[in-house]
Amino acid sequence: MKVVKKLTGKSLVLALVLVVSPFGNKGRVWAQEPAFPTITIDEAIDAALAHSPQMAQAMGSLTNAGANERSALGSYLPSLSFSTGGSRRSSEIFNPTTNTMVRSDASVGYNAGLNSSIDLFTGGRRGAEMERARADLTAADAGLVQQKYSVILNTKRAFFEVLRSGELIRVSKLRLERAEEALEAAERRAKVGSATESDVLRARLEVTNARQALLRAENQKTSGSYELGRLVGAPGAVEADPDGALVVKELDLDREMLVEEVLRQAPAIRSALASADAAEAGAKAARAQYLPTISASAGYNLANQEVSLATSNKSWSLGFSLSYPIFNRFQREANVQRANVQADIASTQLADARRQARAELERVLGALELAQLQIELTEEAVRVAEDDLRLQQERYRLGVSTILDQVTSQANLVQAEVDLINARFDYQTALAELEALLGREI
Repeated sequence: MKVVKKLTGKSLVLALVLVVSPFGNKGRVWAQEPAFPTITIDEAIDAALAHSPQMAQAMGSLTNAGANERSALGSYLPSLSFSTGGSRRSSEIFNPTTNTMVRSDASVGYNAGLNSSIDLFTGGRRGAEMERARADLTAADAGLVQQKYSVILNTKRAFFEVLRSGELIRVSKLRLERAEEALEAAERRAKVGSATESDVLRARLEVTNARQALLRAENQKTSGSYELGRLVGAPGAVEADPDGALVVKELDLDREMLVEEVLRQAPAIRSALASADAAEAGAKAARAQYLPTISASAGYNLANQEVSLATSNKSWSLGFSLSYPIFNRFQREANVQRANVQADIASTQLADARRQARAELERVLGALELAQLQIELTEEAVRVAEDDLRLQQERYRLGVSTILDQVTSQANLVQAEVDLINARFDYQTALAELEALLGREI
């Protein structure tokens, strides 16, 4: 396991004693080390999926939906039950007529029975409940996929935030080095009288600002490392390994095809569509209460005064029944009304989910295209700012400019470097958001 130790000039040296914590089947094991362990993005995703409470809940919902489907299928099958028992009566029994105890022969009795029943006609209720169960299973499956990519998105965001903070630390250190060099140059020139006290003060202010920026970046990385550790199930903070995490993919995506794919099979759309189907099936099941229910039953029973099958009294039964609630105090009407309202709500939610997915796709594609353009522009801005800073440093060395010009160039370079870092990570975040929306890797 690689170990990353964060050592800076005036920052704290953070050390944790980490206990063993498995990362699922494919994860790594945390050893007791006095520093943050390093994890790759693939390991982080596997660990987050294994430790996510939301994933556990989605898996539980899928399991319950499968059980409900089996239960709905079982309503087409007959029920079967077996019963048996035995009794013994004392030789003295109470005669309620004479209010006295009467002696008689002691008696023993044994019985056993096998009974079965099945609904022959339910007015379409069983079929509607079967449709609802299958729709709930489809919704649970889509919800699991949606939750999976939601966890992956949150994990990538946390992972990229740690890497972003590390890059900001690097830029802040370079800024501090340049500021300290400028301060030394200003102090040297002030000693020989070729610079003013104002130049020294401005250079010193830039050093202070650079140190503050470094401290903020370090604090941001520490917080992000602990958040990433929480997501992956670690007992403390973890470092992010940038290897393979910041690959800029050349995407040739057709917008119309993406729109069609999102509206057809995005996890959010599939889940909303299945929920609407389930609500409609629930309305059908509620309306089935206006039709009668026809059932059949059969039984076979044995009775004897001794434990013997040969001399047992045998009997059988076969029956049919029809039930129809003529008036149940408006309960049927209330159930149908509630089911219809739920179906209307689910239909409205489906339409809104489609509009939301369409709008989200446009937002994500816009962010992705903007990040690509910003990467190109900020790379050029960094090159220009570096050339400008070198020019201003030479001008200040020759005494033809003030320290303010150099500090301004330094600030411009820092801003360009920060913008480049943000553009690169914004691209990766937008790509992860697009994958989460589509429910698949790109």
